[in-house]
Amino acid sequence: MKSTPLARLLPLLLVALLPSPALAWSDTVYRLVLRKAIDTLPKAQKKFFEEHRYELPSLTPDEDAPERPEGRRFSLETLGRFPFGDIAQDEATLKTKVDLQKVGRLPFLLLEAQARLVEAFKSGDKERILREADAVAILAADLNNPLALSENFDGQKTEQPGLAKRFSAQLAEGMEGRLKLNPEAARLLENPRDYVFGAMVRNHVWVDNLLYADRLAYRGKSSYGGAYFEALELRTGRLLGEILSNAAADVGSFWYTAWTEAGRPELR
Repeated sequence: MKSTPLARLLPLLLVALLPSPALAWSDTVYRLVLRKAIDTLPKAQKKFFEEHRYELPSLTPDEDAPERPEGRRFSLETLGRFPFGDIAQDEATLKTKVDLQKVGRLPFLLLEAQARLVEAFKSGDKERILREADAVAILAADLNNPLALSENFDGQKTEQPGLAKRFSAQLAEGMEGRLKLNPEAARLLENPRDYVFGAMVRNHVWVDNLLYADRLAYRGKSSYGGAYFEALELRTGRLLGEILSNAAADVGSFWYTAWTEAGRPELR
């Protein structure tokens, strides 16, 4: 039987509507956040990172970005309702209730990386410090991406597939020269675990705003082209700058906290 154009098109449409892997920030954004994070550090720690900034895996010139771990997302809606106060902060406990392959492991990946960074600072091994600091930075930046904290991370549940790439990569890269990042100084995190789970709730509140802004920016347009991105920047550009400023401050704070927990060793 001869297939109709619609029949041939249907499989492609179904594939397009399937949830894609969660996309966090682009490598360009990670580099921007890391550079700004260095500026947030106290003098002794800042000097070390400034001198070795291009030895951080994500900032090393002329090399591909390091491999990122799987599971860098955390679907809060899967676990409850805002303000998500009943979510277990212990991974073993959470595993007995949900499938973390569907939810993601972002908070636990970050806490594990933070613990490794503490040990790296204690060791005094420069390469190890830079490697683990880079891993912490990527995960702390992801912690500030609202879409990475949502079940609807790619707009796939609201017929807005591709939102993750549009906001987290294309818009951010297109605005690179216009993004104004003003992160606060790094601060000591008294309880990193509590901070991580609190930060996820604070950042999740922007999900609905991003979905709405994307829908308005696309209204009346036939493609996600230049006109769409101009409209999206108008509605979310300032928010993106604030989000990335907070990301840089968080990276600096996790670095400073790990160094403090290690006893503030001399850095060379």
